[in-house]
Amino acid sequence: MSPDRSAMARLSGSITPGVTAGILVAVLMFMPYLLGGSWTFTLGLCFANSIGVLAVSLLVRYGGEVSIGHTFFTALGAYSVGVLDTRYGISLWASVPLALCLGVTLGLLFAWPSRNLHGIYLAVTTLALALAVPEMINNFDALTGGYEGLYVATPFIPGASMGLQRYYVALAMLVIVCFAVARLRLSRQGMALLLAKTHPAAADAFGTRRVWARISIMGISGGIGALCGATLAFSGSTVSPGGFTFWQAIFLLVGSVVSFYGLSLPRVLIGGAFVTLVPQLLSSSGAWIPVFYGLALLGMILLGHYMPRIRKAMARKSETA
Repeated sequence: MSPDRSAMARLSGSITPGVTAGILVAVLMFMPYLLGGSWTFTLGLCFANSIGVLAVSLLVRYGGEVSIGHTFFTALGAYSVGVLDTRYGISLWASVPLALCLGVTLGLLFAWPSRNLHGIYLAVTTLALALAVPEMINNFDALTGGYEGLYVATPFIPGASMGLQRYYVALAMLVIVCFAVARLRLSRQGMALLLAKTHPAAADAFGTRRVWARISIMGISGGIGALCGATLAFSGSTVSPGGFTFWQAIFLLVGSVVSFYGLSLPRVLIGGAFVTLVPQLLSSSGAWIPVFYGLALLGMILLGHYMPRIRKAMARKSETA
C-alpha cells in the first residue's frame, strides 16, 4: 500500500462515531449565524423531531416492536410544558423533568397490560393511542386550550434571545438524549435489554425476563417521546391538537425507517430532517406532494440499502488501483 493510501486508511480509522458526532455538533452550533431566522426555527423543529425518531427507533431496536402511537407521549410532554408555562409561568427547568416522569410512568402503565402483545397486535394497540390523542386534548379544553392551543413564551434563560434559545435548547436536548442512549447501550442494563430481545432463553438464564425487558424499554421510549414533545413545544412556541394527529405518528415511524432505526446522532438527524424538511420543500407541489414524498422515501430506503455495497465496491476499486 502506498504512503498516501496508508495515511488515508489511518485517517478513516481515527474518525470514530464519537468524533463524527462531535464535528456535527460543532457545525450545528454555528448554523444560526450562517442561516436566516426561518431556517433557525425549522432546524429547531428538526432537532425536536429527531428526538421522537430516536424514541421510536429505540423501541424497535431493543423491544423488537413497532409503535404507531408515540404522538401520545409527545403530546404528553408538549402539554406539560404548555400548561405549566401558560397557566403558571413555569419554565422548562421544571416542566421538562415533569414531562420525562409522566412519559416514563405512562409508558410503563401502557406496557403492563399489553406486555404479551406482539407484532401487528401491539401496533394496532398503539394506533388506538394515536387516534385518541386529539379528542382527549379537545375534551380537556379547560386545561389544554382545545383547538386554540397554548402559547409557550417563558424563556429558558431570562434576557437571552428567544429565537436562539429555541434553537440551542432543542440542540442541547437532542445531544443529551443521544448521549444518554449511547451510555445505555454500553451499560450492563442495555446489554441485558438487547439480550432479552435477541435471545430470550439466554436472558432468562441470566435473570432478565423478556416481559420485564419489554416493559422497561417501553417506559424509556415513552420518556424520550415526552422529551420530544417538550422540545417541540418550546421550539415551536405553540402547542395545539393539530400537531399530534395520527399522521404525525406515521411521520415519526417514517423518520425511524429512513434512519434505519439508528440510535446515533447523525442517524436520528437524518430521520428528523426527513420528517421536518421534506414536507416543507414539497409544499409548493400541490397535488403531487404525496407522489414526490413517496419517491423521496423510496429513494432514501434504496440509498441506505445499497450504500454498504457501494462502499465495498469503491474500497475494492481503490485497492486494485
